[in-house]
Amino acid sequence: IFFLKIGKAQGNSTTDILSLFHQESFILKSISISFWIVSALALVSIFLYRNRTLQITINRINILINLILLGLLAYYLLNLSGETTVSMKGIGSFLPLLSIALLILANYAIKKDENLVKSIDRLR
Repeated sequence: IFFLKIGKAQGNSTTDILSLFHQESFILKSISISFWIVSALALVSIFLYRNRTLQITINRINILINLILLGLLAYYLLNLSGETTVSMKGIGSFLPLLSIALLILANYAIKKDENLVKSIDRLR
């Protein structure tokens, strides 16, 4: 996700590929840092399979950060400079939506697994 293009802007004389690493801007650095945090939390959550309640909490925090990231991306892509700029959104701008959907499905499956474990413990 770090090397995917978030969009393409075409002005009068140049075409710019909007990447997180090639431009110096506070909002682009914030977006890049948010992508790193989301990835780190997802990796941590994968290895917490023995502590399901903490895993659900980390996934909820990750959903919140993804919503913030989605807002930052929307703000950035809607405020591209230049009056004659034509822009196209890249696949990188839609990754937070996919991530949110997958995190919601993961939380559903984790809760289902937790309920199964609790029901088995009641039988013992």
